[in-house]
Amino acid sequence: MIRVRLHDSIDELEPAQWDALLAGRSITFSHAFWRIIEQSQLNDFHYRHLLFVDDDEQPVGLATFYRVTTDIAIFAPPWLRRALGAVRRMFPNFLKLRMLECGTPIILNSPPALLHPDLPADEVIEVLHRTLMRHARDEGVLLLVLRDFERNAQPWLGPLRRQGYHLVDGLPNSYLDIRWRDVADYRAALKSYYRSKINNHLRKNAELQVWHDLIDDFAPLADALCRQWLTVHARANEFQREVLTPTFYRELALRMGGRAKVLRLFRGRDWIGHALLLHDGDTLRWLYFGRDEPVNDSLYLYVTQAVIQTAIELGVARLELGLTTYPIKQDAGARLEPIQFAVRCRWGLFNPLVGRLYGLFNKPARIQDRQVFKAGQEPQP
Repeated sequence: MIRVRLHDSIDELEPAQWDALLAGRSITFSHAFWRIIEQSQLNDFHYRHLLFVDDDEQPVGLATFYRVTTDIAIFAPPWLRRALGAVRRMFPNFLKLRMLECGTPIILNSPPALLHPDLPADEVIEVLHRTLMRHARDEGVLLLVLRDFERNAQPWLGPLRRQGYHLVDGLPNSYLDIRWRDVADYRAALKSYYRSKINNHLRKNAELQVWHDLIDDFAPLADALCRQWLTVHARANEFQREVLTPTFYRELALRMGGRAKVLRLFRGRDWIGHALLLHDGDTLRWLYFGRDEPVNDSLYLYVTQAVIQTAIELGVARLELGLTTYPIKQDAGARLEPIQFAVRCRWGLFNPLVGRLYGLFNKPARIQDRQVFKAGQEPQP
């Protein structure tokens, strides 16, 4: 029988015991990374960690949940977001609810828990569900959310449905599978239209003396990096949630042993922006983008190409480019990966309505993959 132990802080668990369950999963599940998240004081997140143990009291799984206030219409279509914006000028918290969420607040991780390879997901899901329901009741929270589920998380979906969860669509993730020796080889694999489009924008940036470098000792720059990120975050119109802090940047540089990197962008001698990257095993994750001025220019296309070049030079198998700004990422060859959330209302009487209401308020645009590469040159996932 699987039992659960509840911990109110990452510091209550031994790093060696925690990391023994990683089993090749992302370093964003590691004790060190979760400690960074807790110390960074993002939004109003309040974390609790669940250690699952077997009859012999041996750890067999880990999951984290947190209470957070979230916009229930976070993936609303543009017309609805405009309407909500007008309402929220009078009622700022309209359709913003406190909820319990299980996952990782700033990273896309599928599935959202660490399990021993021999442990079936359904054995943990029942225990996890009971724990979440109990805490939702104690804290007066109505909505439970488990995220994120990509195609590799199919064994979770049936057991979640049996516990009354509704599967709803979120914004897709984006990936570029790396197979090239260098950036010139990559661009040669593109169809002429996309290669020409990229080269034209790169030429414009070269004329403006735009260039970049890559550093992993960026702790002294934490305040400036956070200011640049906030400049971009304030103008985001597709998706807004977590609010970063200088502590997040600083601790990421200090605690990740060189795996966190900042790609700095310059125009001449002026430092104008950055991309925050995480070298996560055979994947390079593009976490965040920031810049000094909210200008509509070619800089984002330039940084996309610089991130791809960095992924190739680091020798990773895959580049994760994340959510939003899909057209530029797709022009660069990124493929889309559907993401689903599992949502449930604590009140059984109202739970049948949750899936419909969530789907009514959240309708991510249907985005199709593009055939960007020449025949026979497509990277294989």
